[in-house]
Amino acid sequence: MYRPVSVYIGLRYLRANRRNHFISFISLTSIAGLTLGVMVMILVLSVLNGFHKELRERILGMVPHAVVHSYQGPIEQWQALATMLEESPDVLAAAPYSSGQGMLSFQGSVRGVMVNGILPSAEKNVSIIDQHMKVGSIDALKAGEFGIVLGDLVARSLGARVGDRITLLLPEASVTPGGIFPRMKRFTVVGTFSVGAELDAALAVIHIEDAGKVFGIKGKVQGIRLKFDDLFEAPAISRELAGKLPGQYYSTDWTRTQGNLFQAVQLEKRMLGLLMLIIVAVAVFNIVSSLVMLVVDKQSDIAVLKTLGADRATILKIFIVLGSVIGFLGCSIGALLGIGASLVISDVVAKVEDIFGIQFLNSDVYFISYFPSDLHMSDVWLVTCSAFFMSFIATLYPAYSASRTEPAEVLRYE
Repeated sequence: MYRPVSVYIGLRYLRANRRNHFISFISLTSIAGLTLGVMVMILVLSVLNGFHKELRERILGMVPHAVVHSYQGPIEQWQALATMLEESPDVLAAAPYSSGQGMLSFQGSVRGVMVNGILPSAEKNVSIIDQHMKVGSIDALKAGEFGIVLGDLVARSLGARVGDRITLLLPEASVTPGGIFPRMKRFTVVGTFSVGAELDAALAVIHIEDAGKVFGIKGKVQGIRLKFDDLFEAPAISRELAGKLPGQYYSTDWTRTQGNLFQAVQLEKRMLGLLMLIIVAVAVFNIVSSLVMLVVDKQSDIAVLKTLGADRATILKIFIVLGSVIGFLGCSIGALLGIGASLVISDVVAKVEDIFGIQFLNSDVYFISYFPSDLHMSDVWLVTCSAFFMSFIATLYPAYSASRTEPAEVLRYE
């Protein structure tokens, strides 16, 4: 098969010769460095995409996209208000919502939690809690029966299981003939949920009517939870909807509770992406050094080629071909290894945690307790093409330097 002279010679220079194995070693290290840089960059971006996805689907799947409140306090006719809100094409679902802080006590163990009052039939439309029930069902919450669903870590820290009776203490006092006592109520554990996030250690769920009795707002709710098709539009749309409602209403949204965390993940992705790009740039500089050394080593070959009629363009193409092959091999191998690593990193980390009995992500510190990864092929193409473009640019100066070699000056001393 016919190949141009520049391609043939460029590929031959990629292999070691008898006189100088060092040049070939430098080429191999250039390929290895570029491979490692591309692989790590793809892996890091996949892990950060995983954190972004878990934040969006798990945390924001449990946290309301937006909540509509009344300036006048708890909402009494919430059914009509929810119906009005659901008429908006931007609202996927609406559900009543009450919330308060309290402490759960069981057999001497105490745990502070956020207690949410929900309507099970409506909650399924605005939350993912029913999809992550570990024991029991969200439908087991019945009005007047005072059942409670606990986060898995809450239940484990208390040592409570389904069927156990636990005590909820609220930070409010009740005045009785016997004195002032904290408000408390006994609940029966009817289920536990696990979303693999910090909410597992800080959330308990009860029926909306039971919440009304416990929080002293019987027959009323504190707000209406909303779920949007596009959660990033939630702040603007929720404010607009609250302003159109008859009465005095205002809205809060997820950016007030989880916005800083979301922005932190986005910032980390950009900064680590930039850092990994610098690592790839360092690997690309190895290509420059290897080609410069090869140009010096091949001075006599270049001079002979020129005396045989090769022009500057041919010499230029030889070293561009050589550098491009190094860049292509490094980027291709790095992309394949990066894709493979991104697909198995979660399982590998989980296996290492099981073997050594360690936990890299503690749910008490991080918003999830496992190592996520979400591979985007757009990231793979972006990283691979950027790295190859940088490696191609890196070949131009050595190739230009080789093309300017003067045969007379080189062969004078041969």
